[in-house]
Amino acid sequence: MKKVSVFIVSLWLIIIFILLLPCCTPSKGKEIIDRSGRTVIIKNEINRVISTAPSNTEIIADLGQARKLAAIDKHSVNIEGISPNLPLLDFFYPDAEVIINLKPDLIIASGHNTTGSGEDPLRLLREMGIPVVYISMSKSIEDIYKDIAFIAELLQAEKEGEKLIASMKAQIDEITHTALSANNTLGTENKKTVYFEISAAPQMMTFGKDSFINDMITVIGARNIFENDNWLVTPGAEVIIERNPDVIFTNINYIEDPIGEIKNRPGFNHIKAVKNNRIYLIDNDSSSRPSARVVLALRQMQEAVYGEK
Repeated sequence: MKKVSVFIVSLWLIIIFILLLPCCTPSKGKEIIDRSGRTVIIKNEINRVISTAPSNTEIIADLGQARKLAAIDKHSVNIEGISPNLPLLDFFYPDAEVIINLKPDLIIASGHNTTGSGEDPLRLLREMGIPVVYISMSKSIEDIYKDIAFIAELLQAEKEGEKLIASMKAQIDEITHTALSANNTLGTENKKTVYFEISAAPQMMTFGKDSFINDMITVIGARNIFENDNWLVTPGAEVIIERNPDVIFTNINYIEDPIGEIKNRPGFNHIKAVKNNRIYLIDNDSSSRPSARVVLALRQMQEAVYGEK
């Protein structure tokens, strides 16, 4: 009888051990593929997030998840809905010690974070086991939709993500419809040509194909004079003069009078946009940050090309 009792107790202990085993075994976490194609393992529930780029911060705020932010990059300080008391990190050289002390569950980084040194500034943190997901440099508006959906899923805000994307698509459809109507009136052959400057002389810069700026110009029914050039373009003045755009956009905010500077460049007086006084300042933040807020820049661009609608 005693042997039977010992056997039954032992059997129950084995059953209890088997039932408790999954709870006691450390979880391997959830494996995801980030927007850059890297495999990332997330082990904890995401309650503390560090954003190292303003475009990501805007998406997080627009999803209603700003409360989860533990720190942001210095360029995110002007974003509506963000606490003014958050620690600020350098965009290219974030302080690893500060980040470690903040104990983040996740770091949401950008492909732009590597452009300062050419190296991954968050490599050490990844090697220490802190999950880091990268949002690649968006090549199109479609990429922005995917970025929003990805971050929404990470933060368990899928419904908010769907609403944000739907709102963005509805506004862009409206802008596209206006552009189509205008071009039907003007004739497709008269589609306006555009030069969008993001860096002033002497180091002039713009975007070509595989960029969301190029996509934005297409949405408003215009044509980028560098649409066949690869991504980031550093054109000489003579090329811009030769391609002779109807409209010039600039989002430069680091010189006092960017429009006047363009008008006074040698030879630019021969460009149609300059002769017809069609140079326009576009909001820097919404035209340089791939988030839902690009709609503001799109509306400014549309109004500049076609007049207020």
